[in-house]
Amino acid sequence: MNATTTVAPAAAPSVTWRAPFELLARVGSKLLTPSLLLLVQRLAIGAIFFLSGRTKIAEGTWLTLSDDAFELFRTDYKLPFVSPIPAAYAASTAEHLFPILLALGLFTRFSAGGLLVMTAVIEVFVYPDAWPTHLSWAGLLLPLIAFGGGKLSLDRLLKIP
Repeated sequence: MNATTTVAPAAAPSVTWRAPFELLARVGSKLLTPSLLLLVQRLAIGAIFFLSGRTKIAEGTWLTLSDDAFELFRTDYKLPFVSPIPAAYAASTAEHLFPILLALGLFTRFSAGGLLVMTAVIEVFVYPDAWPTHLSWAGLLLPLIAFGGGKLSLDRLLKIP
């Protein structure tokens, strides 16, 4: 007679190692809605460009370009296809206008596209070694171009695609 004994498998623990990750995923997906994430992206990238634009404005004025700004475009930011004075005005205008539109969620795709083009110009012609920074900017801008401003935007209210 052959006697075999069977051993019951150990009871599975009630809490697995995945439980904290599953909880985080559930809570995160409820709290961090796509529209909230798009709002954060709009504000984050907008702040970067807006604050950069403010550095080009003369102290004590709202929108008058400083002499230092023109000097930057003559020396550091020298572009091969635009002279320094129009480049300074165009960049400063874009750095003020597009971030304000992004904060409002108005013309989001257009504004993000404008800042993405500006990012590409900066990468190629001004600071080619700063690609990690520019890639992070593109990472914030590309979803805005793809998905728009989200539910928390004037684009949604005005039905602008």
